[in-house]
Amino acid sequence: MIRHIVMFKLKEFATPADKQAKMQEIKTGLEALLDKIDVLRMIRVDFNVNPVETWDIILTTELDTLEDVSTYANHPEHVAISKGIIGPVKADRACVDYEY
Repeated sequence: MIRHIVMFKLKEFATPADKQAKMQEIKTGLEALLDKIDVLRMIRVDFNVNPVETWDIILTTELDTLEDVSTYANHPEHVAISKGIIGPVKADRACVDYEY
């Protein structure tokens, strides 16, 4: 099994409420992929509660193989969220994939 973890730092927002609303939109969109991409075994999105840390959102997914990670990453539903919802508000991204 492969655990694929991605952390996102978002750009500045006009208000904390605007940021929270966008974070919730990202969470809802990503977690809905479980029913749309058959190679996903698990997907979870959480928010950082420590304001002094760098990252705002963490995405954790589980897939069977590295090839499945590629299938997931290139799936049209994932690309739509990545480019359409996350891309415009993303300041930075970090990723790690590991086998367990």
